[in-house]
Amino acid sequence: MRKPFIAGNWKMNMLNEPAVALAKAVAEAAKAHPGVEVAVAPPATSLAVVLDVLRDSPVAVATQNCHWESEGAFTGELSPEMIKDMGCSHVIIGHSERRQYFGETDETVNQKVHAALRAGLMLIVCIGETLEEREAAKTFEVLERQLRKGLAGLDDVALASVTIAYEPVWAIGTGLTATPEQAQEVHAKLRAWLGDLASEERAGQMRIQYGGSVKPSNVKELMSQPDIDGALVGGASLKPDSFAGILAGSYMS
Repeated sequence: MRKPFIAGNWKMNMLNEPAVALAKAVAEAAKAHPGVEVAVAPPATSLAVVLDVLRDSPVAVATQNCHWESEGAFTGELSPEMIKDMGCSHVIIGHSERRQYFGETDETVNQKVHAALRAGLMLIVCIGETLEEREAAKTFEVLERQLRKGLAGLDDVALASVTIAYEPVWAIGTGLTATPEQAQEVHAKLRAWLGDLASEERAGQMRIQYGGSVKPSNVKELMSQPDIDGALVGGASLKPDSFAGILAGSYMS
C-alpha cells in the first residue's frame, strides 16, 4: 500500500510572518492525519523560518527548484548541496511554470534530477501537457517523452527517491480539473512506463501525485483512483483550512 503524499507548493507567495503562521497550521493538520505524508515548498526567502517551525514536526520541507551544479558562477541559483545543507529534504523539479517561463527543458530536468539525487534529496519531478497538446491528442506522446528524458539514467535504487507529479498544464490555477477517470488513465500509463524504465515492482511502489486545481471538494474522488497517490497542491495550499481538508480527504482513516 502506497502512503498518500500531499505537497503544498507555495510558489512566489508568503512573506516570513504569514509563512510562519501557515507552517504552524500545516504542522497541526499533519499531526491530525498521520496516514498522510506531507511536505511544503515555501519561497526561498522563507525557507529558514519555515524549517525552524517544522523542525520537530512530521512535515518535510522542499525547495521549488535547484541548479544542476554543486557550485559556481550561477547568480540567483541554489545548488542541491546548499538545499540539503539548509535542512530541506525534498526538491520540486521541472514544474510547468519553470518550463513555461524560465526555459526549463527535458534535458535540464534530467541534469537537475541527477544532481539532486547525488546530494541525497528526495525528488518531486513534474510532467504535464498543455491544452493545445491535449486537444491535438498528443497527451501520451508528450508525457512519455518528458518522463523518459527526465528520468534517463536512473536505476531502481535511484527511483526509490523519486515521486512523479502529473500536472496537466491546462488545469493549473484555472479551476479546471481532470476528471478522476482522465487522471487515472494518465497515471496508469505513467506507472506502466516507469515499469519499462525500472522494474514493475519499483513502479508499483512509486507515488504518482496529481496536480491541477486540487481542493477539498475533489480530492477524495481523485484519491479513490488506484494509481493516484497524492497531490501537488498550489493555491489551496496557501489556505490552512483548504490544505487541512485536502489532507483529510486524501485517505480512508
